[in-house]
Amino acid sequence: MQKRYISTLAAVFALICLGFSAPAMAQNGPRLEGNDMVMGAPDAPITLIEYASLTCPHCARFQAEVTPRLKAEYVDTGKMKFVFRDFPLDRMALNAQMLARCAGPERFFGFLDVFFAQQGNWTRGTPDQMMQNLRRLAQLGGMSAPQMDACLADQTVQNVILTNAMTGEREHKVQGTPTLVINGTVHRGGMSFEELDNVLRPLAAKR
Repeated sequence: MQKRYISTLAAVFALICLGFSAPAMAQNGPRLEGNDMVMGAPDAPITLIEYASLTCPHCARFQAEVTPRLKAEYVDTGKMKFVFRDFPLDRMALNAQMLARCAGPERFFGFLDVFFAQQGNWTRGTPDQMMQNLRRLAQLGGMSAPQMDACLADQTVQNVILTNAMTGEREHKVQGTPTLVINGTVHRGGMSFEELDNVLRPLAAKR
């Protein structure tokens, strides 16, 4: 049963990552802009920045219930540029976000999807057990053990993530996750798609 679960998860991981790097998505992302992981048309009338932590249950719920509809109805249609900014709430979230970044822009959002979807599994146990679970997921995503070791020891990658968090605290007064910044206006706490849609529709109409 465990082997079947792992092989199924590996297949899902591959499909998610492939979906984000497919040629049809090339124009709108995913890509790296400065230190930001971004998807969506560069000239989209709406810019939505999400500050999130990979160990945050509210962020995982947002990722599962809201992000797919935002992507389908706003990002893929050229109405919105989506920017993910790291705001790790603990060391394990920092480790996970480092691994996602080291996977590269093409696979970054796929890694986020899997890490969030499997959050209830890999965040169980002692810190050592959680790290083993996390590394197992990254391996299923195509990262080798030496690549993971190099990534987790990379001070530059860590500094980028911590700088994102400090910038969020300084510029947007981010204190918890998820926090959304829509065209410069801060919205705190998880919002439903319907609540976000009410905010986004008037902005998209100004295009």
